[in-house]
Amino acid sequence: MSIAVDGAPIRRVGINPVAKLTAALILALGLVLSVDWVSAATALALEVLLLLALRVPIRTLVTRGVLVLLAATLTGITILLYGEASGSVHWHFLLITVSDGSIALALATFLRVLAIALPSVILFIDTDPTELADGLGQVVRLPARFVLGALAGLRLVGLLGQDWRHLGYARRARGVADQDRLRRFAAQGFALLVSAVRRGSTLATAMEARGFGAYPTRTWARPSRFGMREFALICSAFVIAAVAITVSVTTGHWNFIGHR
Repeated sequence: MSIAVDGAPIRRVGINPVAKLTAALILALGLVLSVDWVSAATALALEVLLLLALRVPIRTLVTRGVLVLLAATLTGITILLYGEASGSVHWHFLLITVSDGSIALALATFLRVLAIALPSVILFIDTDPTELADGLGQVVRLPARFVLGALAGLRLVGLLGQDWRHLGYARRARGVADQDRLRRFAAQGFALLVSAVRRGSTLATAMEARGFGAYPTRTWARPSRFGMREFALICSAFVIAAVAITVSVTTGHWNFIGHR
């Protein structure tokens, strides 16, 4: 597909979403290779420095970081209580066993969830789905029909909540919403499914009529550029993953996929 460049130039804000996605995948791949706290802590510290260098607002970093911290804490507690027991056992009750091995594994899991999830959440704060679709279609060269179809479907997800409320209002107006909650939920859910299928079919027909995905007659409305900032972000992700692995191996904490 060709890129449309006619008309007024489009101001590009931020880093290309494809670069953000690539960086997040690189960090995740580097961190899942080993279950140890050293590599995770090293990567987490470097990621925070990178996010600060990208001028991510401190308030946004803290707000989104709290949500990731909560998820990591719950994961760590689960591993702590139900992880594989090894070494000295500190507490045991029914299926719960807290031992040296479960404590170490819980700490490593906690830091690893933070190191993997934090950059993924923060980097995509200001990412517009349309910009991501533009990048996937123009930079990654994914099939236009797939990219545009996924974008259209994502745009329709936000309408489900509105449709659910309107269906509830309509059913109450007709006097059919006085049945028990389970039956009402099942009936309204089926109605929502029918409505979503109908809207999707209408949208697919409209997009097909307008030539979306009809290579090569369809052009991209907005160019998606991939420059030095994007390459710098990807290189930074490689450096963080490499440094984390090197420090872990050097200190003797490297534990490849959980095997010692």
